[in-house]
Amino acid sequence: MKNNLIEVSNLEKYFEFSGGIFSRNKQVVKAVDGISFNIPYGSSLGLVGQSGCGKTTTARALSLLDPKTGGDVSFYNDETKSMQSIDELEGDELKKFRRNIQMIFQDPYESLNPRWNIKDIILEPLNIHNIGNLSDREEAVYEILKTVGLTPPENYMPRFPHELSGGQRQRVSIARTLIMKPKFVVCDEPTSMLDVSIRISIMDLMLNLAKDLEVSYLYITHDLAVARYMCDRIAVMFNGKIVEIAETEELLSNPIHPYTKRLISSIPIPDPSYNRTKYEIDFTELDQIISTNSGNADMVEVKDNHYVATHDVKGLL
Repeated sequence: MKNNLIEVSNLEKYFEFSGGIFSRNKQVVKAVDGISFNIPYGSSLGLVGQSGCGKTTTARALSLLDPKTGGDVSFYNDETKSMQSIDELEGDELKKFRRNIQMIFQDPYESLNPRWNIKDIILEPLNIHNIGNLSDREEAVYEILKTVGLTPPENYMPRFPHELSGGQRQRVSIARTLIMKPKFVVCDEPTSMLDVSIRISIMDLMLNLAKDLEVSYLYITHDLAVARYMCDRIAVMFNGKIVEIAETEELLSNPIHPYTKRLISSIPIPDPSYNRTKYEIDFTELDQIISTNSGNADMVEVKDNHYVATHDVKGLL
């Protein structure tokens, strides 16, 4: 059994806003409301759900781009051979953690500096962390461009983002991420803005790199078909909470939570002759789980490594 690389426990991210111009009352939006999961070394977890359910907010909290409101995120420390909370990190330890966790954004054009050429964009993280000398860094840029399929590299290094296609820009984003040799990469719908023909090549690239470089992924998407292709396990998120999590094929074949069933039933099937199981929104099975586990854990294991949330979602679906 693989050791966990990252463990998330009761992660929360709340946003306060005023009730109006003349109101003194503050209202709170629970964008991420106490979610928990873990990702073993070399594994990938898909986080799926509709827009606005808290997926990207989760990603930004894990990547330290936004501070979390509560909960704990722990990362495996190679030196101590144990899990360590990121809240305990400071100085050089925090800087090392930031090297080991990277993020690929949804829109490659917005995430790349339009005033910099490709060479400088990929060099930037190496310069920030002062890795190697200039010659070593330039050689690393050359090699990573070959790795992500932008060959010959010398044709791409002097170019600017607007001179590349969407697929090429996303390959640059992946190169910038992987040049740091991270252990964990958060992918926030990295193929959603690409053409279908390009999308599969980018996904295959990421799968191959994950295998070759032993990188773990948190792959965020609203598309269950993409999650099935990319991920070992899937966590379904709804209204700021994870409502079901299981091995990919187990979850897609035997969904239990009503929201998971709704997501699966909404997947378009190109072949009209294919007789797919259509799930009705039925709360009977969930009600039984809730009544059996009332007052106990927020998530219960109904089968091996198959967990379902025990909070009531009637009126929300």
